[in-house]
Amino acid sequence: MISQADKAQRFLALHRPGQPLLMPNPWDLGSARLLASLGFEALATTSSGFAATLGRNDGLVTRDEAMIHAAVIVAATDLPVSADLENAYADDPAGAAGTMRLAIEVGLAGASIEDFAREPGTGIYGIGLAAERVAAAAEAAHAGPVRLVLTARAENYLRGNPDLADTIARLQAYQEAGADVLYAPGLRSFEDISQVVREVDRPVNVLALDDAPPVAELAKAGVARISVGGAFAFAALGAVAAAAAELREQGTYGWRAGSAAGAAAARRAFS
Repeated sequence: MISQADKAQRFLALHRPGQPLLMPNPWDLGSARLLASLGFEALATTSSGFAATLGRNDGLVTRDEAMIHAAVIVAATDLPVSADLENAYADDPAGAAGTMRLAIEVGLAGASIEDFAREPGTGIYGIGLAAERVAAAAEAAHAGPVRLVLTARAENYLRGNPDLADTIARLQAYQEAGADVLYAPGLRSFEDISQVVREVDRPVNVLALDDAPPVAELAKAGVARISVGGAFAFAALGAVAAAAAELREQGTYGWRAGSAAGAAAARRAFS
């Protein structure tokens, strides 16, 4: 058995600028084991993908539900696991710190905190409060024998505020507050991503998007980690929807080719 502290140390070491860690996001135990069997070196939970398994949209999972889910993914493999913990399920710094202590308790190697409030109409926290929340989360994440790898997220580009200067200022503030990894999901251009990498001193994660640069280009930009968010989960749901439409509308079984490939992959992963 690999200790939690060793997993966390290994997870941080996998963040090599220019050699990005490809980190997929499983949404349940089976997908975690499947992805681990395919050679990935670390996994991360997805808030939106997990919410979909409960028949909900993103942002509607409770902290207790997220922690139970994280524990399931941790137990599924020996890989380091980081958790998408949204805004740490708290507006105040003390609440954010409490969430990180729970993250350590369930065996995680890493966790993220974002600067977008969950309450409707609240929007993105002011940079001062946002940095205070990261500082409290980092202090809790780094206390004790397990040094949780904390990823701080600047949500501007996902929340209708594509302001690169403000995003960089936020990431710099979160770096100073103690974050180990920085992440501005929604960045798409090579130039913007390269500028972010140049202006911070922590590993940078990029979200894989349709129009984002491919892995080789992100490596040239100095990116240290690439994650997929809920995209794998929704790709699976899209395959189900397409298969159902074919069965209902055409009465044919072309979808079984994908089913056979999935069954074979599952047998290999679960044996």
